[in-house]
Amino acid sequence: MKIYGLGSCDTCRKARKALPEAEFIDVREDLVPKEILLRAWQEFGPTLLNTRSKTWRSLSESDRAGVPLDLIADHPLLMKRPLIERDGTYYLGWTREVQEALGLAQ
Repeated sequence: MKIYGLGSCDTCRKARKALPEAEFIDVREDLVPKEILLRAWQEFGPTLLNTRSKTWRSLSESDRAGVPLDLIADHPLLMKRPLIERDGTYYLGWTREVQEALGLAQ
């Protein structure tokens, strides 16, 4: 299992605490491999792009009009997080639904 996120993100910290056996990949330092981004985009589409982030708000309108996967590759903080991969299945965010799917919710 792998968690793609930010070490400084509270939501990612919660996921890491609940999934201590998971490998954590900090997207700011290690980036997300292109094939993982492609697969996540196929799974989640535009939901993968965090349009509520400070990074998004700092982009110009012309930058925002770019190809979403290129934007995430250039600005990893634009990816909604955490992105969790387990046995080829991807989960986005740390909602109750994700926790239940991972067998964690009470």
